[in-house]
Amino acid sequence: MSFIDEVKIHLKSGDGGAGCVSFRREKFIPYGGPDGGDGGKGGDVIIQASSGLSTLLDLRQRPHQKAKRGGNGMGKDRHGAYGDSLKILVPVGTVIKDAETDEILADLTEPEQTVVLLKGGRGGQGNARFATSTNKAPKFAQPGEPGEERWVRLELKLMADVGLLGFPSVGKSSFIAKVSAARPKIADYPFTTLVPNLGVVAYKNYRSFVIADIPGLIEDAHAGAGLGHRFLKHLERTGLLLHILDISWMPERDPIREYEALNRELSLFNPELAEKTQIIVINKIDLPQVEENLPRVLPWFTGQGLKVFPISTVTGRGIQELLDEIARNLWGEPATEEW
Repeated sequence: MSFIDEVKIHLKSGDGGAGCVSFRREKFIPYGGPDGGDGGKGGDVIIQASSGLSTLLDLRQRPHQKAKRGGNGMGKDRHGAYGDSLKILVPVGTVIKDAETDEILADLTEPEQTVVLLKGGRGGQGNARFATSTNKAPKFAQPGEPGEERWVRLELKLMADVGLLGFPSVGKSSFIAKVSAARPKIADYPFTTLVPNLGVVAYKNYRSFVIADIPGLIEDAHAGAGLGHRFLKHLERTGLLLHILDISWMPERDPIREYEALNRELSLFNPELAEKTQIIVINKIDLPQVEENLPRVLPWFTGQGLKVFPISTVTGRGIQELLDEIARNLWGEPATEEW
């Protein structure tokens, strides 16, 4: 299934049904009173978050949707039927915005959370409603009110506890594959990961947390370079960032400069992202050159007040200590009992 995290769609609620102009036709009563019924209310447009969805692809294929109109009123005081509402299911984490003003209309962060986005038009009143002592045979009724309509933009922001941050090919996908059941594509070339990957980490005491691997983060990502401008928004809901670095390329690549560059991208995209707690993860500690280079970079990061965890996704070294630190940040203290 393709991963679609943003769509623009046109929605319309149902028009109200028209009221009816009608008079009783009874035997021996040549001029019966008015008996025109009311029109039915138009259907609402309802959007509901569903934990069973992970993409907005279905809505990309159906950009125009509308609810049913209400039925017209009828004689003998029969009212028109209410129009069926339109219920649209979206993934948990979907933000609904007005497409023209960018105003946030709803933020669906919980399963089954529901919002009535557009209300159906009211049905018009039939002529029976307008009979008075001075006008016993009104020959008019109300038309139904039109439904509401608007263009909206739906943005999916992944609901993850931890976000993985780092330049391409530093080992983010290898890490999420090591600690969870996620199986992202892994290869030694840039932009292997083309869509965000979510992995559920089974921790201790039957607790778990969700990690999101965000692809394509490079310098100028906030301005559209690489893939990061599309996916930086998925880091906004995370409570913690793991900044993964590969120091095996020193001195050709400077990990400190890369760290500063990506944090600058976070700040330019959304200053609040740069304020999130970060843990520095030095990957590939199983390689001799990483062991050799570690003393050169460790003092700089610790001097910034950052915690540094050397790990190996190949041997598993340092993984449990890192997971315990994540637990401290998420829940206060790591659990002591194993699964």
